Amino acid sequence: MATWNHIYESRIVNPQEAVRNIQSGQRIFLTGNCSVPQRVLSALVDFAPHLENVEICQALTVGPADYVDPAMEGHLRVNTMFISANIREAVHAGRADFTPVLLSEFPLLFKQGVLPIDVALIHVSPPDEHGFCSLGIEVGLTKSAANSATMIIAEVNQQMPRTLGDSFIHVSRLDYVVPVNYPLPELPMGSEGSSEVIVNIASHIAELIPDEATMQLGIGAIPDAVLKFLYEKKDLGIHTELFSDGIIDLVEAGVLTNANKTLHPGKIIAGFLLGTSRLYNWVDDNPLIELHPTEYVNDPFVIAQNDRMVAINSAIEVDLTGQVCADSIGSKLYSGVGGQLDFIYGASRSKGGVPIIALPSTAKNFSRIVATLKKGAGVVTSRNHVRYVVTEYGVADLYGKTIRQRAQSLISIAHPDFREELTLQAKQLHYLA
Repeated sequence: MATWNHIYESRIVNPQEAVRNIQSGQRIFLTGNCSVPQRVLSALVDFAPHLENVEICQALTVGPADYVDPAMEGHLRVNTMFISANIREAVHAGRADFTPVLLSEFPLLFKQGVLPIDVALIHVSPPDEHGFCSLGIEVGLTKSAANSATMIIAEVNQQMPRTLGDSFIHVSRLDYVVPVNYPLPELPMGSEGSSEVIVNIASHIAELIPDEATMQLGIGAIPDAVLKFLYEKKDLGIHTELFSDGIIDLVEAGVLTNANKTLHPGKIIAGFLLGTSRLYNWVDDNPLIELHPTEYVNDPFVIAQNDRMVAINSAIEVDLTGQVCADSIGSKLYSGVGGQLDFIYGASRSKGGVPIIALPSTAKNFSRIVATLKKGAGVVTSRNHVRYVVTEYGVADLYGKTIRQRAQSLISIAHPDFREELTLQAKQLHYLA
């Protein structure tokens, strides 16, 4: 019987040889975030003129996106479940498609055969002594998609960290192995963290976080800034779809111990990572960290098992009834639902849970607390799910509150320049007398 080493060696090809096995009309899954398999994807773009009507399913990707250039029309077409910046123009131009779906259900589209996958393009660590590769920094969206694919093309990167948890795939499952050795893309968080607005929002959020809380942290400056206010807290934990460099210092300071988590005590649980080489080196073979498929990590009924679950998410605008738009600017699609509703609902069902929507009060001199959402705006978190809304001016607790009380509370945390106008609009809408 062939050993895994022989199987592995026999399946090694270069990127060009690997993509020649892709056929017209097939559906491809592309692993994303900072784990995009760059060499194979580049080879696919070069090979695209020989293909017709190949669909690429993905979520957020980091880096160049030549595969959505106008020249790819008729050859490659992206179907994304989250609109990242590098493909936003293609979606707006109609060269790429967007499928709305909760992040917790994204892998189920493939697993349950709603979107059958012919080929999975994945990015893994070198195999261990038992022949298992780790999916590294992107497990959540990739594990189930890869397991559902008819064929797997894997970049095996010497610089991909070996993350633990439900994160492994055996070399016998890899149909084509493409050895590479390049640094993973880096995505530093919190570049706006020093702004007064972000710092004030973060300080208000920190006051809502109890000792022994388990936290979910979304993408961006606000969640990263919150971490800087938590050094006086005790025994915090993490259960989140993603995390970045910011948690390392809290772990080393003895604040983030995960000791009193009610689910997976002693472990940081996540689906994927976005950060820098410092983070990638820290998570490598680190038994503190477990990465799991997103349909588990983001399941609201799993999330709710964490007592004192704190969910921190952002928004584009919030209306006076509490409706949260986070995926579009009016009818213009901007991002996607991501894991916001998964975690807001999960935290709301948690014992002592704290579901938070946080946003600056203004953007480009417009109020982000609005009387009504823009025409065509998508409601990501409904008025029935929302609880805490936080701006730099304070916290509005909407839970169990009437529309009148909600309007009053939200106006009080809007920018002062817009409070009079919002009050007038609320009266016209009969929210206020």
